[in-house]
Amino acid sequence: MAKKIIHVNQHIIRQNQKTGSREPVLTVKTYKSNDYAHEAIIKDKDGVEVARVVYRPDKPLSCGARCWIETSSEVELVGSAGIEPATSSV
Repeated sequence: MAKKIIHVNQHIIRQNQKTGSREPVLTVKTYKSNDYAHEAIIKDKDGVEVARVVYRPDKPLSCGARCWIETSSEVELVGSAGIEPATSSV
């Protein structure tokens, strides 16, 4: 399966907030395409949802966030409380 990158475009979030438009702020990038959406569901190899990237400008979280990730899976924090961030050769 090809690597996918989910990019959150902050410029479009700001533009939507300023103009009231509802352009998609998420870009799912692969080696051959860029696809745009308001939500992205992340599934495991069996097709089970493990996380979801959500953009809801009309119903932000109580902290004010308009875009966030939801999951019921365990989350490992890296670069926090003495855990060293992973290095990448990409």
